[in-house]
Amino acid sequence: MLIVMRQSASDHDVQKVIDRIESLGWEAKKIPGEERVAIGVLRNPGQTDPALFLDIAGVRDVIPVSKPYKLVSREMHPDNTTISLGDGEVVIGGDRLVVMAGPCAVESEKQALDIAREVKKGGALLFRGGAFKPRSSPYSFQGLGRKGLEILAKVREETGLFIVTEATDHDVCDLVEEFSDIIQIGTRNMQNYRLLRRAGQARKPVLLKRGMSATLDEFFMAAEYIMSEGNSQVILCERGIRTFVKHSRNTLDLNAVPFIKRESHLPVVVDPSHAAGRRDQVIPLARAAAATGVDGLIVEVHNDPDRALSDGPQSLYPEQFSEMMQDLRRMNIAM
Repeated sequence: MLIVMRQSASDHDVQKVIDRIESLGWEAKKIPGEERVAIGVLRNPGQTDPALFLDIAGVRDVIPVSKPYKLVSREMHPDNTTISLGDGEVVIGGDRLVVMAGPCAVESEKQALDIAREVKKGGALLFRGGAFKPRSSPYSFQGLGRKGLEILAKVREETGLFIVTEATDHDVCDLVEEFSDIIQIGTRNMQNYRLLRRAGQARKPVLLKRGMSATLDEFFMAAEYIMSEGNSQVILCERGIRTFVKHSRNTLDLNAVPFIKRESHLPVVVDPSHAAGRRDQVIPLARAAAATGVDGLIVEVHNDPDRALSDGPQSLYPEQFSEMMQDLRRMNIAM
């Protein structure tokens, strides 16, 4: 349920509504808007009688919210959410496409810095790179751990790029929060509810990747877990879903982008690298994603992909990344 206040409502009126909600044993979520304040009602069992609130001074309307993902839903929050990094240097969900780029995994300080300089020159605003890597095989490279995070911190210091990196479990989330600007929750962890709750307690934005076999309702509910813990800075990432095809690693569900934007106020980014799984498809998929009006792209770039310790076949060479960025500019995409 969403309680919409009048423009003339005072802080006292708003507090009376919150007090009424909490007296019923429910949770109140204050949602400031451009013109008026709204208050979301959470944890209420089923339908609630609007008359409980219509008698309070300052209440304009009481609107039922039909979706189970209340905080994620545009019904609850009609205005687009924007996520600001630094002093507004980068805004995700605004009027510009934000590109995040870098290697799948941080392998060394030199590797990370060399790639960071290249992607910054090409126009990226964030550097992506994994310090902790969840891999299908227990024998594959699992990342440098804390050392990798320290390298990422050096990348930020030397290049000015903001950092997005993955927290693979609850135990490492503290470290990732300390070193990153955005905490990534990977596809394998989309329904790791303990990790989602921990990310919801973080003071950093969270980039949540869609599970490889997840419906959009399941994706939204995973985001709801994060937001229910108090963190409203969530970015949704479409990265391809598992289908029957063999011509690519996954199938990029670009239909999801306009649907998510209709259903949710959260910003959306697309990962063409994991969708394709092969280098030759990344740039066309990036162009297609940009054409849907997506808020950002997250792309894998490596300066020596044949020797990459993770996901080399889908990583662009730096010159290919520059080509991709030029293509996007020719499409009149604001970046």
